[in-house]
Amino acid sequence: MKFKVNKDVLLKGIETIENVISAKITLPILSNFLIETQKDNLRLTATDLNIGISCVIPVDIQEQGAITIPIRRFSSIIRELSEDDLWLTAQKNNIVIIESKLCQFKIVGLPPEEFPKLPKFNNIEAIKLEQVSLKQTLNQTSFAVSLDETRHILNGVLFKIYQNNATFVATDGKRLAIVNKKLNQVINKDIHIIVPIKTIQELLRNLKDEGELSLVMGLNQVLFDFGNVVIISRLIGGEFPDYEQVIPPTAETKIKINREQFLLAMRRASLLTTPDYQAVKLEAFKEKLVISKSTPDVGELREELTIENTGKELMVGFNPNYLIDVLKNLTQETIEFELSGNENLGVIRNDGYIYIILPMRLG
Repeated sequence: MKFKVNKDVLLKGIETIENVISAKITLPILSNFLIETQKDNLRLTATDLNIGISCVIPVDIQEQGAITIPIRRFSSIIRELSEDDLWLTAQKNNIVIIESKLCQFKIVGLPPEEFPKLPKFNNIEAIKLEQVSLKQTLNQTSFAVSLDETRHILNGVLFKIYQNNATFVATDGKRLAIVNKKLNQVINKDIHIIVPIKTIQELLRNLKDEGELSLVMGLNQVLFDFGNVVIISRLIGGEFPDYEQVIPPTAETKIKINREQFLLAMRRASLLTTPDYQAVKLEAFKEKLVISKSTPDVGELREELTIENTGKELMVGFNPNYLIDVLKNLTQETIEFELSGNENLGVIRNDGYIYIILPMRLG
């Protein structure tokens, strides 16, 4: 195999796939990525056996072939080369030669036959999704995914699709984020899949503000096709919790507040939190919200924000980080923050979006 490639083009391809490769590997081949020539293009592929990513980049192919190369060492070498035009040659003994006009590296690869093959998805109906819409949806839900591996079923985002309705849900048991969207096509089957958070993170790295992608279902696997980039992932098995039963009715107490001011106030309050003292106190009056935080041996904060309160005056405590996560991913200037029920659940609703946060005990 031999080809000529632009350094920046090659680096962009490597950056697309390299986050999939884990620092903790069980097989040496999994620290490598696969390079395959395809007519006038080069396909780069990486996998950790749970998720695989491949991308296609333009190159000048002089000799067809394939090889696997250690991705960390290879990417470090390419970044340090100072010239734009590079030549790569894979020899029969799995030695890879990387050349510019003034420099030559030789590194040891492994045979392409050892690299795990990604599953094939053939003749299956594709669901078309707007990239900008999916990007916004995942930004507004994925932060609520549980990172506790003992709660495996909550370690991903639920994709629930039926006819032309799509619902995306994430929860860690202390907060719940739900997005409802309309699709531009009708799907004739009921889809319930849980996509792992690592796959969600790779989707967010690749989603653009224009264009579509295709979602294709396989047996316990899903494929996201961007065109030049393909992401294939195993799904999380099991039944997602019945989230609908915990959605409260619209609360009597609604606080209309400037989102950016609320976000900045929560960030300031979070500066005084510790693992033992996380709760920030919110006191809602008719025209002001008093935010306060007192942490022993750390300090105190008190701040007032102007609000419109349509309900009763009350006091409640929340983890400020759970409010920061949602406020920074919303875009509207003003939000309505509902305080609902005896436990004073915090709820934000907006145009198909629902975010629910459990209160914390004060003191």
